[in-house]
Amino acid sequence: MALIVYGIKNCDTVKKARLWLDTQGIAHDFHDYKSAGIEQARLASWCKLVGWETLLNRAGTTFRKLPDSAKQVAGVEAAIVLMLAQPSMIKRPVIEHDGGLLVGFKVDQYEQALSARQCGAPRS
Repeated sequence: MALIVYGIKNCDTVKKARLWLDTQGIAHDFHDYKSAGIEQARLASWCKLVGWETLLNRAGTTFRKLPDSAKQVAGVEAAIVLMLAQPSMIKRPVIEHDGGLLVGFKVDQYEQALSARQCGAPRS
């Protein structure tokens, strides 16, 4: 499976994550979900893997601008509807890799999850 980075091209955190991957020699594809969108099925599968609470970016400007009534997310279905309507409400980056899913950018988590891909390690 190819490593895929999902995010928004101009996001500073996505830029840092992609730069880290590049400096580690870890090949990846990039999917800009602000311009290309995101499939509901993929978002639902991410929610099953890490939980909608992890994926929904409540700290971002887009979420903060919502009316208070819309901020009261009652469950996974409501969270998916919000994230599909406004992909910038998805935490960034989201990385799909052979071992699962990474959300956000934390070097220690990346090193642990992606260490087999460093230094040109063969992919299975």
